[in-house]
Amino acid sequence: MSKIQTPQPIRGMQSLLGEEADRFHAVIAGFDRVRRLYGFKRVEVPVLEPTAVFARTMGETTDVVSKEMYSFEDRSGDAVTLRPEFTAGIARAYLSEGWQQFAPLKVATHGPAFRYERPQKGRFRQFHQLDAEIIGAGEPQADVELLAFGAQLLAELGIKGVSLKLNTLGDVASRDAWRAQLVEHFSSHRADLSEDSQQRLDKNPLRILDSKDPRDRPFADSAPPMTLTAEAEDFFAAVRAGLDAAGVAYELAPHLVRGLDYYRHTAFEFVTDQLGAQGTVLAGGRYDGLIEQLGGPHTPAVGWAAGIERLGMLIDAPAPEAIDVVIVVEDDGAAEAAWGAASHLRSNGLSVEIIASGSARKRFDRAVKKGALEIAVLALSDGQVTSRVKSFGEPRAEAALADHRWPEPSAQ
Repeated sequence: MSKIQTPQPIRGMQSLLGEEADRFHAVIAGFDRVRRLYGFKRVEVPVLEPTAVFARTMGETTDVVSKEMYSFEDRSGDAVTLRPEFTAGIARAYLSEGWQQFAPLKVATHGPAFRYERPQKGRFRQFHQLDAEIIGAGEPQADVELLAFGAQLLAELGIKGVSLKLNTLGDVASRDAWRAQLVEHFSSHRADLSEDSQQRLDKNPLRILDSKDPRDRPFADSAPPMTLTAEAEDFFAAVRAGLDAAGVAYELAPHLVRGLDYYRHTAFEFVTDQLGAQGTVLAGGRYDGLIEQLGGPHTPAVGWAAGIERLGMLIDAPAPEAIDVVIVVEDDGAAEAAWGAASHLRSNGLSVEIIASGSARKRFDRAVKKGALEIAVLALSDGQVTSRVKSFGEPRAEAALADHRWPEPSAQ
């Protein structure tokens, strides 16, 4: 018989164990703690959505839609897609599940997302995101609250060297006027732009501003700045004043953009110098026109997302989880009694492992290596189960076992 070949993981997918898994869940625990401080409700949305949810909201011409989405037809012939991000699915649920009645709605979630792109440090094809959204609130205070949430999360996770880059994309009037100026500016240099930016000039000219191609930088850096309407100026001023009052430091970043037309006003990124060129750890903005793209009424909204894997790389390694009690079965005749003792201890809120194989000496040595706070040794004396407990901290197991009813000798 030929040797069975072990299947290998799909490229860009990962499995976590030990410290990596602990880092991952420490980020989620921190997120859940801060979420509650800001009054954001937990929400869950499907991993699989109709392809139209993302094609409409992310733009048919974006790289994510045209190159990176995991899209396919299901057995009914419907076009479906594994979510590449959370916001569009939450917006779809806001409309189809009747969540408008709860507006303004503050929600937060986390989970996997999928993009077919080149894997690199901190970036995978199945990756995981934290996500926070405020839907139905058009006031600049919503932007401030969301930014303060993000800043406090990064601070509580202990991530160093983070700066907040802040910009405004203006309202519809100022953005449309700016877009026309950018098209005129970049068109005069079309032949010198990169191939990607030449395509963006016709479809999405704002994206040329954040191009990393050195051929584009001179023209992006010399592009005309946006001229804001009075209303857009007032909105951005209120956001900045709110951040100052909340103690959230920021730097103005006039070239920070979002290419799709439904983005309005505030755009932001929290960046760090600890991850090389891929330094963004949390980013978002106001997307007042997105829900209209899904057939809903005009609904102001603002949100952000953060990569769990990237944040996990930046936090201190969490202390490994310690087991409270290891039960060492010294005499094999006490093995069944160990199960009853373990159930009793667990009902008292203690985590328990049982060691009942190997020599008596090796059993105890293995228990010590577990790093448990207490070791309970079960033995037999005249057919009666006895226990002795060695504690390395607060002695909780001994008190719990004191009122445990051990099996009668005849039962052994």
